[in-house]
Amino acid sequence: MNSEKPSQTASTAAAARAAHLLVDAEPHIFADTLAESLLGERADELLAYHRLQGEHPILAGARAQVVCRSRVTEDLVGGFDRYVLLGAGLDTFAYRRNEVEVVEIDRPATQNWKRQALEKAGISATATYLGSVADLKDAGRTLVSWLGVTMYLTSAELDTTLAALPPCELVVDHMLPEGLRDAAGDAYVAGVAPVAAGQGEPWRSFLSPDDMAALLDRHGFEVVRHHRQRDVPGMLDRTDALRPSDLSVITHARHRLS
Repeated sequence: MNSEKPSQTASTAAAARAAHLLVDAEPHIFADTLAESLLGERADELLAYHRLQGEHPILAGARAQVVCRSRVTEDLVGGFDRYVLLGAGLDTFAYRRNEVEVVEIDRPATQNWKRQALEKAGISATATYLGSVADLKDAGRTLVSWLGVTMYLTSAELDTTLAALPPCELVVDHMLPEGLRDAAGDAYVAGVAPVAAGQGEPWRSFLSPDDMAALLDRHGFEVVRHHRQRDVPGMLDRTDALRPSDLSVITHARHRLS
């Protein structure tokens, strides 16, 4: 992984969000209208896979994965004073919506690259950037998203991150372990996990809903709801290649002191 650029997985996640508007039918699950612009010179290359082979189960599964987790999270933002993105990557919420203070936490190199990409695209950088969750202070009603990250972390890293969070509400997605996935979820893991590992980003954590609830409970959180892809509005009875799978779960939790 080139430390001067976003990870490959951050770029492909942004491409999947952008491609949803280009290759999938309405109703769209989630509209990231800036992802393509943020990808800059890599947009054509990354979107070509979806344009040419958009019905492939892995590509369709990638789009379903990213749009479902983003939809669930952004539907919750209203009513909070602050929205914090852990492992923000190429997320564009701060540049599409302005009703709440936004804090992005990621590697400084990724943030520098992102600022330059936003400038090239003519998009104002309106978020506050932090390099570590330890820099996050308690301030008002806060929603924290932790999307597309937990599968890359060890158990100790999951604990360390949760322990550093101030009281807040949290949306976190997590890959299901073998035995809880359906056939489509198993095929996705078999196809994508080895590629991620080859790019220096191996998947280290697979958590059941009970595993995640226990992990959160140790750090003062209680589960509000576990969302599955089939629960997301618009994911059922589609006319395109998107199909809900039991691959991951999106957990919404609330700290007992928030």
